[in-house]
Amino acid sequence: MNPSAPKISIVTPTFNGMATLRETIESVLSQDYKNWEHIVMDGGSTDGTVDLLRSYPHLQWVSEKDRGHWHAMNKGIERASGEIVAILNADDCYREGALQKVADAFVTHPEWDGLFGDIVYVDGESREIFRRAEACFDYDVLRFGNHCYVIHPTLFVRKGVYERLGAYRYDKFLNSCDFDFILRLGRNKCRIGHVPFAVVNYRFHAHGQSADRRVSSNMWKESLVIRKEHGRPDGLAGRVLQTIFRIKRQLQKLIYRGRPDFIPGKWLLKRHMRDRTTFSSNVGVDRL
Repeated sequence: MNPSAPKISIVTPTFNGMATLRETIESVLSQDYKNWEHIVMDGGSTDGTVDLLRSYPHLQWVSEKDRGHWHAMNKGIERASGEIVAILNADDCYREGALQKVADAFVTHPEWDGLFGDIVYVDGESREIFRRAEACFDYDVLRFGNHCYVIHPTLFVRKGVYERLGAYRYDKFLNSCDFDFILRLGRNKCRIGHVPFAVVNYRFHAHGQSADRRVSSNMWKESLVIRKEHGRPDGLAGRVLQTIFRIKRQLQKLIYRGRPDFIPGKWLLKRHMRDRTTFSSNVGVDRL
């Protein structure tokens, strides 16, 4: 192994996620890159999750009531011993070769504070819905363009950045702590690179929050609050900036990836959304 290859700490929050957790764990185990640790923070599951965790001796895990999955992530980050920290939800999976690509990128770019990659959206049976290629991290596009294209499970950040900026503000937001953190990376001028490689299979399914319209609606409300904290104006000025920076994102994709998005992702995911999905929450997200 390259002696400069960084150790990657993977933190998985879960609460009654038995239906998909095994596949998530196996997706880490199957990686060809081996300098990692996997920390699972369970919120006190009652569905057999603890027995599953016991069956994997390589895992570091805790099962105790928490204040939601963002709080669980923070606890996992505190335990992490790796130079790089990643969050992998209990219904998402790393794709083949993902960790090697990430490690190689950090070795090649030691100046990067973090990086993110491309993503493949899949359904409950892991069938591909569509894949999305991105171009680069742009703070202004993220805060003004009204779309968070840095998808959380593809984000890998140096632990020192969490120690400097703080982690997820779980006491302030129910659903959008990742977007809040991503914008704080931009505001603090962190150098966030991009790996043009599909890192994660991101699952839209009947037992997850992503496909729940209640959660999606609350994320929208919270994102408006967050964007205002980062300087997005109300009214016509905000709408003009939104148009300008959405165009900029597509131009970046054309330049760096060779093509823009012809169909918005939300249209491709629309038929996979549900009025209500079934998931557990220690802080009432499932009762929005």
